[in-house]
Amino acid sequence: MIGLSLIVTAALGLMVAGCKALRSGYETAPYRVVRTDGAFELRDYPALMVVKTRMGPNGGADGSFNRLFRFITGNNDAGRKISMTTPVFMSDTDSNRTMAFVMPATLKPGDVPKPSDGAVAVQQLATGRFAVLRFKGGRNPTKETSSLGQLQAWMKKEGLGIQSTPVYAYFDPPWTPGFLRRNEVMLRISP
Repeated sequence: MIGLSLIVTAALGLMVAGCKALRSGYETAPYRVVRTDGAFELRDYPALMVVKTRMGPNGGADGSFNRLFRFITGNNDAGRKISMTTPVFMSDTDSNRTMAFVMPATLKPGDVPKPSDGAVAVQQLATGRFAVLRFKGGRNPTKETSSLGQLQAWMKKEGLGIQSTPVYAYFDPPWTPGFLRRNEVMLRISP
């Protein structure tokens, strides 16, 4: 019995270390933490280059992830492979659902190749200050709604105005167990 518990403990330890190492192997969109209040953060983001595509209501099950993945694996006018980064941004409003991959910092606006797929677009996101709440688990509408509600309540308490619809940021590959995942909900703050 003791031997089995040691094996399970070792396996869990390796899984946790492996998932964190995997996430840390990717470039992450840069930001500067301005203030922390428990689980909440205020962050300043620089302008970010992204490639984005429309997303159906199933959150990527419509092929949106694969369109973006094909772009970074060479389906662009330069045939250029581009490194995967984190997070994957998802904006989910009733009229406009999008998924976006952040381009590596080494790619400046003029360096990003033109997508070969007309459903993929290159865009520069403006600099801004965001309120952010991190949460765990898989992509789940109930968890997203709950996290967004917590963030909105905190912003109201802090007297922060909301300038944008929510953006969800997902940092981990799909095989990462939910309790190890890093997810965030973000709201741009009114100036």
